[in-house]
Amino acid sequence: MSFRLEMRENASVGLRLGVSLGAGIVALLLVAIPVLFAGGSPLTAYGLMVQGAFGSMFALSETLNRATPLILTGLAAAVAFRAKLWNIGAEGQLYIGALAAVLVGSGLLQMPPALLIPTVMIAGFLAGGMMMVIPTLIKQRFGADEVVITLLLNFIVILFVQMLVEGPLKDPLAMGWPQSVPLLAEAKLPKLLPRLRMHWGLITGVVAAIVLWVMVRKTVLGFEIRAVGENKAAARFAGIPVDKTMLKVALISGGLAGLAGVGEVAGVKGYLSADLSPGFGYSGIVVAMLAGLSPIGTVIAAIFIAAVFVGADSMSRATGISNYVADLVVALSLLCVLVGSFFLRFRLRYDRKLEA
Repeated sequence: MSFRLEMRENASVGLRLGVSLGAGIVALLLVAIPVLFAGGSPLTAYGLMVQGAFGSMFALSETLNRATPLILTGLAAAVAFRAKLWNIGAEGQLYIGALAAVLVGSGLLQMPPALLIPTVMIAGFLAGGMMMVIPTLIKQRFGADEVVITLLLNFIVILFVQMLVEGPLKDPLAMGWPQSVPLLAEAKLPKLLPRLRMHWGLITGVVAAIVLWVMVRKTVLGFEIRAVGENKAAARFAGIPVDKTMLKVALISGGLAGLAGVGEVAGVKGYLSADLSPGFGYSGIVVAMLAGLSPIGTVIAAIFIAAVFVGADSMSRATGISNYVADLVVALSLLCVLVGSFFLRFRLRYDRKLEA
């Protein structure tokens, strides 16, 4: 008898969904171990996490509010990774999109909300998109690694934003606090429900996921993206403009991350600061991987990750267990997805040889 690995021709939708769902479940089971060592009950801790994330309208609104930037950064990673363009710079693209929103929406243009809000969103989309187009052009021209470029650009952009909010863009009415001048009321995204923080950025993220799903599945550009992701050489031989396709993907990917920054500035805070994002750009990679690079799955995965973080804060206050449990769940979910993706590509075969 022997075991061997056999390449799968194609993994079914059910198998992909099972791997993503199983990754989350296994991660929760593994996190139960440190919870036990901390002197808590895993069932109690997870029950409090669910209650803290979904147990009231306020809790649900906070979860969906936390999920909004994760949906957009997750989509940014998903569309780029599908074309084998490794965008690790969503964090910087988020900040540059937020900066563009502040520059346009804090008084540069005087427009009614019906015009100013779309203008602010377009500015953030284009700013974020250019932050990914530039590394892609450098890769195509000089063969540089986009992983390194986009990763380093994160730090450059955040330091640049910090310099601006402590200098030329600093709000003189902020009592010395390092934050930018506020957006005009006409530039802020409306709330979905009164007295809650949910805003129209959530609708933007869901619509973006639907549009991206249709684009990938039903359009010529979507076919080109999938072809380039599968085999660039074969795609180029078939007449697909590989470089142009990659630039389009870069613009869309960076633009979606830029929209996440617009949502945080125009929908939540109302101003730009150096601590705008607690790592939404990096968490978006986890979201995309959990979703199997599916646009619709990205929405579900983002809500799951957001629920873990929001619920962990509530659970920590009730039990005294550190809310770093959330980071463990996210990290282990990614690890489990990576292991599961191996079995999406290969199946384990058992050969039993009968001796004469």
